[in-house]
Amino acid sequence: MRRRVITGAVVTATGLAFLAAVPGSATAEPGNAVDYTVVAADGTSAAEATAAIKAAGGTIVTGNDAVGVYRVTSADTGFGTKAVKSGALIGASERRAIGRAPNGLEKIERDVRRGGSAAHGSKKLDPLDDKLWGLAMVRADKARKIESGDRGVTVGILDTGLDASNPDLAPHFSTKLSRNFAPDLVDVDGACEVASCVDPIGTDDNGHGTHVAGTIGAAANGVGLSGIAPDVTLVELKGGQDSGYFFLDPVVNALTHAADSGLDVVNMSFYVDPWLYNCTANPADSAEDQAEQRAIIAAMKRALNYAHRKGVTLVGALGNNHEDLGKPRTDVSSPDYGADPYPREIDNNSCWDLPVEGPHVIGVSSVGPSKRKADYSNYGVEQISVAAPGGFARDGFGTPTYNTPGNRILSSYPLKVLIEEGLVDAAGNILPAGEGLVFKDCTNAGKCGYYTYLQGTSMAAPHAAGVAALIVSKYGKRDWRRGGVTMDPKAVERQLYRTAAEQSCPEPRLVSYANEGRPAEFDAYCEGGRQFNGFYGYGIVDAYAAVGGR
Repeated sequence: MRRRVITGAVVTATGLAFLAAVPGSATAEPGNAVDYTVVAADGTSAAEATAAIKAAGGTIVTGNDAVGVYRVTSADTGFGTKAVKSGALIGASERRAIGRAPNGLEKIERDVRRGGSAAHGSKKLDPLDDKLWGLAMVRADKARKIESGDRGVTVGILDTGLDASNPDLAPHFSTKLSRNFAPDLVDVDGACEVASCVDPIGTDDNGHGTHVAGTIGAAANGVGLSGIAPDVTLVELKGGQDSGYFFLDPVVNALTHAADSGLDVVNMSFYVDPWLYNCTANPADSAEDQAEQRAIIAAMKRALNYAHRKGVTLVGALGNNHEDLGKPRTDVSSPDYGADPYPREIDNNSCWDLPVEGPHVIGVSSVGPSKRKADYSNYGVEQISVAAPGGFARDGFGTPTYNTPGNRILSSYPLKVLIEEGLVDAAGNILPAGEGLVFKDCTNAGKCGYYTYLQGTSMAAPHAAGVAALIVSKYGKRDWRRGGVTMDPKAVERQLYRTAAEQSCPEPRLVSYANEGRPAEFDAYCEGGRQFNGFYGYGIVDAYAAVGGR
């Protein structure tokens, strides 16, 4: 059961959930064990961290030695204070929800004018492929003639789950490699669907992960639609709660599992809450909040570095806050859970939007059908790598396609979630509210898949992840020790950037979205030249060129 419906483009990566302890922060009562997440200090060995946790009065339930993150229980009311004083630990936090579901631009605007789809699309391959303008823009339809993906290439969907019952996702879904790292938590997800509170592999009670997965690798099988790399293997890495929250243990454990299991690509369409930017020592923050953010930064950087060293190509959404990440505005939305937000001036040298500003992450901005930067998309020469189709509902101002569903990205979506959203009835029939927004297609055997439109950099990142998977499929080497094909992430990046379709900054470079109804805060200035700039990075990803086409 989901506490709230996430119908949007970017689900927040809420959570890396721990609070670095300071005196008085622990709330354990004598005799009642409390769960904590503990982060070891840099340079601390597993043995030293274990000893420090034990000395502070804690018992390790699970540990991730690779990145120094531990789940701990303790009935000692002073555990948090003792842990932070040990010197071997950055801090201990009571395990609690941090962050909230997104709103505003991050939601699909369900009240848009119905009407027909935008008049752009790809050569029809599967029944709904004519609605996939993004597939055509990145030339994935042409790329398929050269390379459609190798089953030995594995792509991890680090997200809210994956509905493997969809006939487009079932054929190449790996149950063996998939894991649920985020058991349901009653306080944020509502009542558990199963007795263990661990949702079965191959389910998604949120929908976001299923949408991402379809863009990357929906099978070209004559039903529904097809993805960028339709023959690669899809792996569920459930790191987000059904409600859209993400916590430290699930996210870090998902990344290390991806690394240890030999996954080739991981898509991360989320950002880390409760802080829009995690800063090392923002003067607006309390000492407690500063410590929390330092721990988040340390844990995320370790996990990303670990995955990269193990051969994982990391792809991340650039974010939907319509700002230059190298020149961040005042943060007025943090913390977005547990306390009222307050204004925070952001120092670009000591603050990070994670994971996209973390090490080795390919940052992807979003464009619409016209190739304009989407109004909501973050940008900037400091963090952008490439651009990709992510949807822009208000693209095509002054034309019949303006503010129509077809300007967004169509992909797979769970029937259960569509029923909860009131778009499909219990019998699987599309309701009037879903007309033009939801599509249904069935196999000859009567197995039906459902599809809907979303927009955001969450939808752009999987286009790039799919192209990365094609690159590994085409140029990677067989490595049976890793279970299939492997390729150095640095080489994947080079090929992705080298073959991206260069796109110059618009003229004038200062772009206003006033015609689209946006205030001046959305104005965006494009820096850089044709070969690399703040709107498009090295260019819009090009699947055909990436696998050797011209």
